[in-house]
Amino acid sequence: MNAPFIEGDLVAVREGAAGIIRLNRPKAINAVTLEMFRDVDKALDAFETDPAVSVIVLEGAGERGLCAGGDIRALWESSHAKGDLGKILWREEYILNSRIAHFPKPYVAFMDGIVMGGGVGLSAHSKHRVVTDKTKLAMPEAGLGFFPDVGGTWLLANSPGEIGTYFGLTGAMMNGPDAVHAKFADWVVPQAKLFDLRRALTNINPGVEDADVWDLIRSFATPEKVGPVAALQPEIDKWFAHDRVDEIMDALTQDGSELALATLKMLNEKSPRGLVITLKLLRLARESATLEECLVREYRAALAVFASDDFREGVRAAVIDKDRNPKWSPPTIDGVTPPMLAPYFTSLGDDELVFEERN
Repeated sequence: MNAPFIEGDLVAVREGAAGIIRLNRPKAINAVTLEMFRDVDKALDAFETDPAVSVIVLEGAGERGLCAGGDIRALWESSHAKGDLGKILWREEYILNSRIAHFPKPYVAFMDGIVMGGGVGLSAHSKHRVVTDKTKLAMPEAGLGFFPDVGGTWLLANSPGEIGTYFGLTGAMMNGPDAVHAKFADWVVPQAKLFDLRRALTNINPGVEDADVWDLIRSFATPEKVGPVAALQPEIDKWFAHDRVDEIMDALTQDGSELALATLKMLNEKSPRGLVITLKLLRLARESATLEECLVREYRAALAVFASDDFREGVRAAVIDKDRNPKWSPPTIDGVTPPMLAPYFTSLGDDELVFEERN
């Protein structure tokens, strides 16, 4: 094993034929900072041009998970101070998400344990996405007065039926098979086999193709691809087929089953504004041809969210004070008006997110 050429909260090192990128903040479940995103980009620069690197492996340090998301506390503090961390971090992060989706070498993400928010952005756009029997994947941003970003609207909109609408609005957790069903992952590999798969990847042949990596991972995977939520597809498709949040809530209320009412309770805990923005972004994503179209739209909405009271209140209740009792503004769905939504979907002009062509 070579010595790491990036060390600290992000570790990058070549091991055999693999370029290893390790999120290295285990006490924070590897929550990603701006500097970590920048270091991931530097690591990809190095690995892309290194002929000895045939495959990239993304992993998280510690036993709790790949990544619990972005450094939300730092964003909250910047928002309170009317700073510009959101503008800078999300721009660089979203451009990195696009780079991962188009990376020319096989990119394998180990989505073990907790995978949320920014961790989804670093993993679920890759070509080879490995979940385990311990995976707990979620995009719970609507509960923070936010919405599923990092290309999450693209991923959720391309899930089968209304599964993506369900996960995006409720923030419910996916296990490994559900993540495969929702098209957030490709293979379920038992956690006990991850070490052997990792070793096989470091010993892979030079110049390996994506198809060869696909076959290698498949040899370690289980055939299980239907989790508990996937089994509820018919009910979810019926409840979440509407284009308005209040219509979805009405459908759940009219159903009246224990499951429908439990789902309604989940929605009622979220930011009304966050729910309406999320659903509109998901429906627009269905009409989009590329991930980048969705990222541009998400960046516009993210900057509006960053300046909003709901974001600060959602993070306060969940992360800062942890009282789990946010006071949303407005407090109900019918209080979310078109003028209130307009800034989230308005072009940023010269500040628009732009993706540069790479040679």
